[in-house]
Amino acid sequence: MWYIQYVTAQQLVGFHQYKYSAVDSNPLSVYIMQPLWNRIVKIVPLWIAPNLLTLTGFLMILVHYFILSIYDWDYTASGSSPGLIPAWVWGFGAFASFLAYALDSVDGKHARRTQSSSPLGELFDHGLDSWAISIFPLSFFSICSRDNGKVGVPVSTMYFSLIVVSLNFMFSHWEKYNTGVLFLPWGYDISQVVTVGMYLLTAVFGIEVWHKPFVFGYYLTDILLMLIIVCCVFISLPQTLYNINLAYREKTLLKDSLYEGLLPLLSPMLLFTLLTIWVFLSPCDILVKQTRLFLWMAGVMFSNVICRMIICQMTITRSEVLHWLLIPLTVMVYTATAGFQGRWEEPILAAFTIFVTAVHIHYGVCVGKQLSQHFNIYIFSLKKYTK
Repeated sequence: MWYIQYVTAQQLVGFHQYKYSAVDSNPLSVYIMQPLWNRIVKIVPLWIAPNLLTLTGFLMILVHYFILSIYDWDYTASGSSPGLIPAWVWGFGAFASFLAYALDSVDGKHARRTQSSSPLGELFDHGLDSWAISIFPLSFFSICSRDNGKVGVPVSTMYFSLIVVSLNFMFSHWEKYNTGVLFLPWGYDISQVVTVGMYLLTAVFGIEVWHKPFVFGYYLTDILLMLIIVCCVFISLPQTLYNINLAYREKTLLKDSLYEGLLPLLSPMLLFTLLTIWVFLSPCDILVKQTRLFLWMAGVMFSNVICRMIICQMTITRSEVLHWLLIPLTVMVYTATAGFQGRWEEPILAAFTIFVTAVHIHYGVCVGKQLSQHFNIYIFSLKKYTK
């Protein structure tokens, strides 16, 4: 009764014709990290399914996020009580981040090594990446701390930083939707190495190292956030537009009209537009009152929207015009900003967050099951699927 076949018959046909195509030109990845991953993958037992590596990495960063949520629910611990978050939490964050980075990098190599590569594996990988892309900054914000008048960053800065990081991920897959090639962004490897180093630095020297003026009165956290925005807006986006323009000039674009090429961007843009309206017009200042809950909800909704884009770009099918979750979100935003929710806005947000999280998990489970049956393979085992 709860099983829904989200993948259409046309998309299933497209999956059979799919061939992975990616370009990685980042010197850090090509000359340093890839040789390391080639060594690490050799020690992975051959009986382990590649998707199990992917899931393990994702669960590690998820566990770290939940641990931080216990110690620092409202993003005030680092600013008001620097010792409240134990050093082991930051040490575990470094370990979890590196392990997730490593497993995400070797899962494809292990799939080729065990001759188990499949469209399901790539979709599973990118689908979890679309969720993890919001969890990484949500954990990083515990280092920044929210603004308390002395240290920290405004919650609005946290929100817009999340949008920039999410859109950077989106543009990579939108680029592939139009060109058929995934040009891996340089920022990915750099951000992962910086994240691991950042947690190690915090574990050794304490959170105080981030809350002292560094250069011209700017804190290290301010500089890191500015670097994230600069890399996304002035490096990744121009690179995406250049590659799409190059494909247009070489007549290799997969979409034959501007409308079809831009269609996948409609739902994500509407999503962040609606969320931004809610942030600025909320009577109870919902982002300030429930920062972690609101940002989590935004990340989950973004992931669900992007997962559908990823399926369309892998199967070379037409993107949906509007994501159905935008309808209840529109109702939420209207009733909240119009004052109908009143003092219930926070608990209603909590209920809505639980709803969209459940919807997203249900979507992932159903798509995984559907493709598992279609390709006659198990998701977390190298054995053949038996009905």
